[in-house]
Order: sequence, then C-alpha cells, then structure tokens
Amino acid sequence: MLKIVTLSAAFAVAAIAAYAGEDAFKLKDGPGRDVVENNCAGCHSLDYPAMNSPFLDQKGWEAEVNKMIKAYGAPVNEADIPQIIAYLTQNYGKQ
Repeated sequence: MLKIVTLSAAFAVAAIAAYAGEDAFKLKDGPGRDVVENNCAGCHSLDYPAMNSPFLDQKGWEAEVNKMIKAYGAPVNEADIPQIIAYLTQNYGKQ
C-alpha cells in the first residue's frame, strides 16, 4: 500500500512540475482582451480562441459566446458580451 501511495505522489509531483514549465497562452493585444481573460479563463484555457480562429467569423463567435453562457452556464456579465464578441472577431475571426 505504501508503494502505491509513494508512486502516486511521485506521478503527481512530476505532473505538476511538467505543467509549471509550460508558458501560459497569451491572447493577442487589443481592446477587450482583459474582458475576455476575465470572463473566459475561469472555465477553459485561453488557447481556445486561437484553436477555433480558422472556423469562426463574427456570427460564429456570437454563437460560441452565447452557447458558453446559455448551455454551459458561463457567468458572463451581459454588458461584456459585445466586447468579447468584438475582440474575438477582430483578433481570432476567420479571415
């Protein structure tokens, strides 16, 4: 039993060390970046916009933001929604 606990602890320490060595993803500079960081990072990684940028235009980002709020219950201030969509469209919108 002690062997299992020790082995589990060793794996946990290795995982934490590996994660600590990764650089946090940085969103592109632009108006609204802080609003996106404050509203979105609590639920998922901030690399999500970059991963989806080849697929989403303004209407796509509107649908994504609304899905996060309505389907997943993201606690987004209603006044922040237009800024989030504008930032994502401008910086990560499908070209």
